[in-house]
This record gives sequence, structure tokens and C-alpha cells, in this order.
Amino acid sequence: MSVPSTTSRPVAANSVWPRLEPLLPQVTKPIQYVGGELGAVVKDWDAAAVRWALMYPDAYEVGLPNQGVQILYEVLNELPDVLAERTYAVWPDLEKLMRAHGVPQFTVDAHRPVRDFDVFGVSFATELGYTNLLTAIDLAGIPLLAADRTDADPVVLAGGHAAFNPEPIADFVDAAVLGDGEEAVLEITAIVRDWKAEGRPGGRDELLLRLARTESVYVPRFYDVDYLPDGRIQRVVPNRPDVPFRVHKRTTMDLDAWPYPKKPLVPLAETVHERYAVEIFRGCTRGCRFCQAGMITRPVRERSITTVGQMVQQGLEFSGFHEVGLLSLSSADHSEIGDMCSGLAQQYEGTNVSLSLPSTRVDAFNIELAQELSRNGRRTGLTFAPEGGSERIRRVINKMVSEEDLIRTVVTAYTNGWRQVKLYFMCGLPTETDEDVLQIARMAHEVIKAGRAATGSKDIRCTVSIGGFVPKPHTPFQWAAMERPEVIDRRLKLLKDAINAHRSLGRAIGFRYHDGEPSLIEGLLSRGDRRVGAVIRKVWENGGRFDGWSEHFSFQRWVDAAAEVLPAYGVDLDWYTTRERDELEVLPWDHLDSGLDKDWLWQDWQDALSEYEQDDCRWTPCFDCGVCPSMDTEIQIGPTGRKLLPLTPVKGLKLPTGAQR
Repeated sequence: MSVPSTTSRPVAANSVWPRLEPLLPQVTKPIQYVGGELGAVVKDWDAAAVRWALMYPDAYEVGLPNQGVQILYEVLNELPDVLAERTYAVWPDLEKLMRAHGVPQFTVDAHRPVRDFDVFGVSFATELGYTNLLTAIDLAGIPLLAADRTDADPVVLAGGHAAFNPEPIADFVDAAVLGDGEEAVLEITAIVRDWKAEGRPGGRDELLLRLARTESVYVPRFYDVDYLPDGRIQRVVPNRPDVPFRVHKRTTMDLDAWPYPKKPLVPLAETVHERYAVEIFRGCTRGCRFCQAGMITRPVRERSITTVGQMVQQGLEFSGFHEVGLLSLSSADHSEIGDMCSGLAQQYEGTNVSLSLPSTRVDAFNIELAQELSRNGRRTGLTFAPEGGSERIRRVINKMVSEEDLIRTVVTAYTNGWRQVKLYFMCGLPTETDEDVLQIARMAHEVIKAGRAATGSKDIRCTVSIGGFVPKPHTPFQWAAMERPEVIDRRLKLLKDAINAHRSLGRAIGFRYHDGEPSLIEGLLSRGDRRVGAVIRKVWENGGRFDGWSEHFSFQRWVDAAAEVLPAYGVDLDWYTTRERDELEVLPWDHLDSGLDKDWLWQDWQDALSEYEQDDCRWTPCFDCGVCPSMDTEIQIGPTGRKLLPLTPVKGLKLPTGAQR
């Protein structure tokens, strides 16, 4: 693949492009490092008072569509004296060449060295990106340990869902932000701007102290961790009097005031999602006990139907995308989802624009929704997530979906023209037995039989996708023991055999799964404390990269590193993963406040063990999870009574030159 010549593009004064360009013909997918996408912004370096480098710690094809990074990129660049650029993890082939030729970690926008920026913000959706963080820090020429950095180094700032327990990477990051980023990055920018304007008084420590005093930015160096003789944490306390005992999450309440992204990035290379994505609401109160995202993003905040309509119109006209993704943790739960889908379907009828709900609950999908999503003849994929195969295990995880609900929903999809659906389940859930997992096979068989009966066709398929359960902080399952990988793998083999035992039905069922080994390591990282940082570093030094990719992940490398590092602390891999915690144990993230009451989480864990279901508090009286009073917020639900505007049918979209995909 050819890459642009330096003579055909402007080069920033501090750009590494002249050194990078000769290396690109030697690597796979060089286009991912070139930049210049529709929606990209390059600003005058010298005119900026504050400069951000934003990273999603994975490959370009995964990182570019990330909604969080795109929103912050746009919010920051709208400020006249602020500059934000993007960087992604480089593949090992380019990393090797960069090290050999002295090319540092760079941004894709203007190919500037990451070390030159004021803030290096990294958004973690999964803990398996931690080794990529170390690669980026090291390639940038930033000291690996936060304690070794000087005023010349950027503030390394973690965000995203994994930042709700940043303790495993506490040695490597300067600070972490919990919760929503839109308002947080503006506050951080103002603090950095003032500190620089004042002549950087007190150096790096003073800047970090100012961030910590907001009570919503966690600075690990200002907290000490004491341990008990048995390895458990005794306490986490501030080591100076002017920082808070607890750090609170940020909650952006009025989503209509933040209609981003307005100018979505249109990738030059193929990416995992190519659509205009609108977050229609944030938060979830369904109460699935395994779901960290649902717990930490409370309360529910809906984006109004009018704002969604305006965002879709503007986003499609700018980008030329042909798919609109209505995103949330459970999109069909929006109180105006029916009017929203019918309005958008009507507006874009006759065009090649399709609608998708990437996250659809079984009991919220109905025939009207199915008809609107397929009105223009293009049907995007449908994924439903029963999560557990048996009614019993679904009570444990509080996934209130009956088998009748699932069959009705899938038949609705099949009779409305879909020929394939995906069903997502988990393996390794608390109290799970072999029989709970084998029920997945029976359910899949029933889905195919019902689909064939309803449509009169054998051209019906479903894919059963299995993920490994990982207990996450700030959930009722944060105390749970993980199942061992060999148990997970044995159950998955039993399940595969059970699916294929009925030849006619089994041929119509695809089976995809993740084995138990990556899940165990994710469990180590998600519930780890600061001692796990030494394991991460050892894995990285031994070649660990892209641990979220099966072809790069090495379970043995993690096992060996844990065995080498952890015994010095009196703990081991099993201590972090397959051990159940008790009620009074101090958890590594207890000083980080997600708004959830720990006593309520414990009671919900006990309810899980008793197989007791908890209602959705959007439609029932409050059950005191703690979020609304502690965050001074409230659940927002419609309907607003407003219609989706404009409703004028769009006969043809004006696509920017070169944007059609």
C-alpha cells in the first residue's frame, strides 16, 4: 500500500513524519498511521495554551470508532486555545522499526511526539490494554514510573470504565478520572492552563495537587496502602492533609447540552464499526449483577428525541455513513424508542440509511421495533443477550428474561425478515453448574425450531457466543470467586457437543467462545491492587502486547510473571482470582466512589446467592443503591411529549466528496 509523500502534505514543525514515512511501506496496514481522516483536526501548536494527546490503547481499527475518545477530541478542539490529537497502539512490526530508528510514539493527526503534550489521556474500556499503555509510555520517551517523571513530561491520565479501579496501574499513571469525561476534561484543562500561565509554580506536584483537590481526579501518589499479614489491604489513606479521603465520579446530567460527536471521524482504513453512533441515553437500572457498566453509569439520563434527530441529520450529512447506531447499554429501554425509530425510519425511507440497536434486551424488542429497523430493506445484525442458559442462573445474575420472552423475540425477528440472530451468554457465573450451561444448547435448539415453524423455512440460523465471566469492581459480584479456566473449558466442550448432538438443528447454530484463560487474567487486572503493577510490567518486559487479541495473548506469560512477582508479597494468582472475598475485606477501590452504597452491593450479592430478583428502579420505588442522593442526581425518564424533528423525508443525502463508504 502506498502512503502519502511528505511533499504532498504540510508537516508540523515538531512532526516525526519525515522519519516515520520511510518506515510505513515495511509494515502491515500503513494507512492506519497516516491520519487526515474526515473529521480530523490539526491546530496551530504555538497558539495552544493546553495540549492533549488522547489514546485508546488498541489498534487504530478498534480505537478510532471509540465514542468516548471522539467526544473528548471534539469537545477539547472546540476551545480556541486548546489542541487535542489522537494516538493509538502501534502494531509490533512498527514498534520494532520505531525503536530501531528512534521514532517516538506519535499522534496520527500531525504526527507530533506524545511526550511534547501537556496531558496524555488514555481511555480504558478493558484492563487487557494495560501492556499497550506501557508500550506507548516507553515509546514516547516518558519514564515508565510516575515517580520518575519531571515537569517536562505530560500528565498521564487514565479514564474509561477500567479507571474505576486504577490501582494495578497506579505506578504508571499520574492520575485517573472516574465517570463522565465531557465536563471533567474542561475542568482539568482550566487547571493546567492556569498553572502554566502562572509559571508552573510548585512544579509537577503542585499541578497534581490542584487536580486532586477537585475531589474528582484521583492521584495515586497522594495515597498510601497498608497491608495485613495475610495479604489483604488494611487501609488506603491520603499521605497529606489537603487531598480528599474519597474521590468521586463525574456525572454529566444534561446530555442534550453535549450533542457529540457533531463531526464524527470517518476512517481511512477498515475499522470494527463504520456508522454514525448516537448515545441515546446513559446509565442503566436493570440491575444485572455482573454488569459494571450498568452499575457505574447510574443514574439513567436520556437524550431527548429532538436532539437525537438533530444529531443524526448533522452526523450523516457530515460523514456520509449509511448506518445509524442508537447506542446505550440497553437501547430499547429509552422511553421514546418507538417514536424515535419510527421517526428516523420515516425520515430516511427511500435512502440507503439503516438503523441499528447494537444492544437490545430480549424483553424490550417487539414487532413495531422490528418493522421500523427493517423499513428500508437493510437489516443490520441483531444480538440478544440472555446471559444465562437456565432460569435459575438468570435469577442469580438478575437477568429477568424468560425463555418464552426469548422465543417470542427471536420469532419476531425471523418473521420480519432476519435470517440470523446472535445470542450472547456467559460461562463461569457464580453458583453455575454444568446443567446451567447445557441449558444454552436446549435453548438454541428451541430457537431454531420456533424460527423454522414460524417462517416455514429452514434458512434460519443463530450464533451462540460465549464469554467468560469476570467479576468487576463496584458490582454485587465484586466479592465472587472466579471459576478456573479448566472448568470453563470443560463446560464449553460439553456445550458444543450438546449443540451438535442434534444434527439438523446443530447445523443451523454457530458456536463462538472465548476460553477461560484470558478471562482469568482480566480478573486479575480488574480486581487487582498496586502489587499487580509489577506483574503487568514483567509481562510487558517479556513481550506482552495486545492482550485483548487472541493471537497475541499468552496465558503462560502472565502465569509465569505472577509466579515470579507475587510470592514476595505473600499472595499468588489464585488469591486474586479464584478466592471469594468476605464482607469486611477492604477492596482496592473502596476509596473511589462510584456513588453506589457498599452495603447495598453486599446485600445484592446475598440476594444473588438466594436467587432473588431485584426490580428495575426506573419503574418501581427506589431501593436505595445510593447513587441519586450521593451524586445529587436523579433518574431521568421521558416521554418528553415532543416529536422527532425534522420529519421531512430525506430523498438523498449530500455526502462529502470522498466520504461515501
